[in-house]
Amino acid sequence: MKIYKLGEDVLRQKCVPVEPAEINDEMRNFFNEMFDTMDEAQGVGLAGPQVGVSKRFFVITVDDGVRRVFVNPQIVHTSSELCDYDEGCLSLPGFEEKIRRPSKVTVSALNEFGKPFTLEADGLLARCIQHENDHLDGIVYIDRGDPEFAAKVTAQMKKRLERAQKKEAEKARKAASIAAKIAAKQAAKESKK
Repeated sequence: MKIYKLGEDVLRQKCVPVEPAEINDEMRNFFNEMFDTMDEAQGVGLAGPQVGVSKRFFVITVDDGVRRVFVNPQIVHTSSELCDYDEGCLSLPGFEEKIRRPSKVTVSALNEFGKPFTLEADGLLARCIQHENDHLDGIVYIDRGDPEFAAKVTAQMKKRLERAQKKEAEKARKAASIAAKIAAKQAAKESKK
């Protein structure tokens, strides 16, 4: 799966809820693909918009190795106690910033089978839930930190995105050129028959 990067519109859109009928085998396969993509990228969480889907779901695997799926999550309680942690994001590769968040959360959601659950979390799991839940509202972690750092990262990610788009356009141009040459050779062969 492609992981969308900061600068691509889908990361700034507010996601829509998942309808209960959408939670089926196809969606469960999609969640498994998300876990595989996240593991390959060495992440601990991945939200729908990060793979191009503006729906309210995310997946998380932290230190305990448990694969957790959150569909239509709602954070129903946060602790007054805050803690700092260096956060990174698969949509902003190569950047980290110390972000202050509540140290404990309670979240209600549906699992991958559409069954409701409530989870009280602390530590890395609580942080990941908050980080991934932010993605569902079009928020990335740098929005919660130093505005100067956010501006710098946004500018650098914009340049990366522009370079990637230029590379893709050049690849497409070359492929079209090769295809045209092949077609011309084929047409020349056909006309000689």
